[in-house]
Amino acid sequence: MKFRSDPATIRGSIAPVVTPFTEDGELDVDSLQALVRWQFDRGSHGISTGGSTGEPGAQSVEERIAAMTAVAEETADRVPFLPGTGSAKLDETLRLTAEAERLGADAALVITPYYARPTQEALFRWYATVAAEFPGLPIVIYNVPSRTAVDIAPETVARLRRAHDNIVGIKETTKDFEHFSQVLHRCGRDFLMWSGIELLCLPLLAIGGAGFVSAAANLAPAAVARMYTAYTEGDHRTALDLHYALHPLVELLFVETNPAPAKWVLERRGLIASGHVRPPLITPTEAGAARIEELLAQSEEVVR
Repeated sequence: MKFRSDPATIRGSIAPVVTPFTEDGELDVDSLQALVRWQFDRGSHGISTGGSTGEPGAQSVEERIAAMTAVAEETADRVPFLPGTGSAKLDETLRLTAEAERLGADAALVITPYYARPTQEALFRWYATVAAEFPGLPIVIYNVPSRTAVDIAPETVARLRRAHDNIVGIKETTKDFEHFSQVLHRCGRDFLMWSGIELLCLPLLAIGGAGFVSAAANLAPAAVARMYTAYTEGDHRTALDLHYALHPLVELLFVETNPAPAKWVLERRGLIASGHVRPPLITPTEAGAARIEELLAQSEEVVR
C-alpha cells in the first residue's frame, strides 16, 4: 500500500507471475508464494498476479482472491503490487477490485472486458464506473486486444484520464507501437505506461514508458529487471544486449499458448511443483516441448 499514494514510483519490471496449480488442478499457494520470493531475490521491481499469464479466466472469483491474498502477504510492501482485477462481468470486476484495495494493492490492473466487444463509449463508461467506485485506488487500464477482441482507443484513454484522477496508467499489450505513442501524446507524458509486449519493452522506455509487465520475467527476472535499470542509468549498450539476448526466450514463451511453456520450464527447474494449466489450455505437446528445449538452450545467458 505504501506506493498507492504515489503511483509514479511504480516503475521498472513488474513481474506478472503465473498461477501455480497442483497436478490435480487445485490452487498451489505454497508454490505461488515461493515464486514471489524468487522474484524478489532476482531483483524484480514489482509483482502482478491475475493478468493473462495468471490464467484468471480459468479460476473462480474466490480462487483469484485467494491468489491475491497470498501474493499480498508475501509482498508486504517490499515492492509495488498490481493485481489484475478485471473480468468480463462488471460485478466480478468490482468485487475483485474491492478485495485488491482491502489487501493493500498499490494499483489495480483492469483488463478491457472480453468477448462482448464493447464500443468506445461503453469502454469509457466501464472504466469510469470502476474508477468512481474506488476513488482512492490507482487504476491501470489493461489493453490486450489479441485476447479481448477490443482495442481501447487513445482518445478513450485520454477521456478517462481527464475525467478520473485515479486512472493513472495503462498496460499496453498491442504490437501497434504508434498506439503507445498516441496514448502518451494525448494523455500527457506523465501518464504511466507499461509494455506487455516483450520485444517492445525496451523501445517503450525511449518514448517515456514507466517499464514493463513482461511474461519473460517469469523465467528471466534478473535479466528483464537489469534491462530496465541499465537503460535508466544510461547504459544503453547493456540494455540493448539484454533485449536481443531475450529474443529466444520470448519465442519460447509463445511456442504454445502462454503460460503453458513458462510453467513447463518452471516445473523442470523446481520452481513450482507442477506445470499444470487448466482447460482449455494444455501442457506443451511433444513437438512443443522439443522446441522449448531448443530455445531454452539458446537462452542460457539470461535464464538463471
